[in-house]
Amino acid sequence: MRLRTSMTAGLVLLLTAGTAWSAPSSSRTASRSAAKPGASAASKSRVKKSNRHSKGREKGQKAPAPERISEIQQALAKDGSFNGTPNGKWDDSTVEAMKRYQAGHGLNPSGKLDAPTLQKLGLGSQTAGVAAPMPPIASSSLATKAAQTAQRQ
Repeated sequence: MRLRTSMTAGLVLLLTAGTAWSAPSSSRTASRSAAKPGASAASKSRVKKSNRHSKGREKGQKAPAPERISEIQQALAKDGSFNGTPNGKWDDSTVEAMKRYQAGHGLNPSGKLDAPTLQKLGLGSQTAGVAAPMPPIASSSLATKAAQTAQRQ
């Protein structure tokens, strides 16, 4: 009988110790919920966040700065396609001058800025339209292959 009462007392002690042990963790979750007003079970579910690059990125090509438009107008005037003084505004006279320049140089006469037109105007990138460098071909390997082919015949 004594063994039975000591086992019962031990179990009661373990159960109370277990609830006392888990109580601080539940109070922590309660304090977290209390810290965020309006937090519900539905809002606790994880939501996939969007890519950080797509948030602030705008689609499409940006308009050139007035200084860049002035450079383009000066280059068009130097060629004789643009009549007037460069004002830094992409207006109808600039579009018409761009169309004349593109048509006169074998480009698509769209009147819009593109890489080939800027290259022809001398305002493009130094590397635009240039292929990646090719690795050098060892002449000794070609000579060896030619000699092997000659020996087979």
